[in-house]
Amino acid sequence: MRFPNVTADAKANVYFGGKVVSHAIHLATGERKTLGLIFPGSYHFGTDKAEVMEITDGACRVRLDGAPETLERAAGTRFEVPAKSGFTIEVADGICQYVCSFVG
Repeated sequence: MRFPNVTADAKANVYFGGKVVSHAIHLATGERKTLGLIFPGSYHFGTDKAEVMEITDGACRVRLDGAPETLERAAGTRFEVPAKSGFTIEVADGICQYVCSFVG
């Protein structure tokens, strides 16, 4: 996945003691995305805006807040998270890489 004509924030967003790390990019259209890495473990995130998470490498399991099932996601797949909600993401081994798009 490539994003032409972007600016990037040099300072990383670091969560859970460095187990989840992302950098924000800003597209020419004004859209903001984050590109990140998730190391093995289980992590919960809350959302303000709706998000689309695209898995670009590795694999994870995801449970949206209030959902009865856990979703298996691998490279080339995605999942959507509603605004004012949250999700738990778990990586069993390796590194899961993602692109997060903020909707709305």
